[in-house]
Amino acid sequence: MGRTLERTRLELAAFLRSRRERVTPEQAGLPAGGRRRTPGLRREEVAALAGVGLTWYTWLEQGREIGVSPAFLDNLCRVLHLDPMERRHLYLLTYQRAPAEQAQTWCVVPKVIHRLLADLTLRPAYVLNLRWDVLAWNPTGEQLFHFADKPAEQRNLLWMLFTDEHVRALFDPWEEQALQMLSSFRRDFGHGSRQSDVAELVKDLEKISAEFRQGWFRQDLHGPCQGTRHLQLPDLGAVSFEHTMLTIDADRHLRLVYYAPCQEGDGQQRFEGWLHDRLR
Repeated sequence: MGRTLERTRLELAAFLRSRRERVTPEQAGLPAGGRRRTPGLRREEVAALAGVGLTWYTWLEQGREIGVSPAFLDNLCRVLHLDPMERRHLYLLTYQRAPAEQAQTWCVVPKVIHRLLADLTLRPAYVLNLRWDVLAWNPTGEQLFHFADKPAEQRNLLWMLFTDEHVRALFDPWEEQALQMLSSFRRDFGHGSRQSDVAELVKDLEKISAEFRQGWFRQDLHGPCQGTRHLQLPDLGAVSFEHTMLTIDADRHLRLVYYAPCQEGDGQQRFEGWLHDRLR
């Protein structure tokens, strides 16, 4: 344990020095002054800008065993212009839990994920962001959900679930599955601020759907979005699908939702035959 703590303190010291040397006086709001022997900010400048004494900050950067507060770390992140990934790294090196950041919705799907979707020829799949906007899908997913028929502003899984007749008929039984999905969405809602477009989606659905409003007020929470979905497909009937949600990009809250017909019974053969007839 001692070796682990010593190594972590050395890593913290090296990390702080590298970030300090990266920030110019101009970036920190200081006059450039004359020539400097080393690049970036001086220790005394970082200490003053972060609101701590020079000796204390020097000890921290030397890897000495001293305690730090979340308030100080937030100040240090600001002074050193740390991005979210560097901020989390700093908190880990100081054995602190980083405060939750208010997430933003994201609308760009990496090209490789489009390739992955295209490769899943027999399995419905689509990509969601934090707001549950459907950003990309494969032809098999289109056959189930008809995403392309929706205006871009309504191409949202939660919106479709509570306002679209086709999607409502697809999930059978609807109420049980809709409430499960709503409780799963609530976990994502917690990442968005009250002023975000995630909150705006909830407000809009509360106005137009009494069922959404009643379900939202129940405050139910479920675990990860995976398990079994029961779908009623046109010209085919009931088919049960295993489904799961895979993280594509944790920082941008992009997830890929994947459906596969349950292997029990003849659901897989029936679904693939149905799909072949529609895609040919």
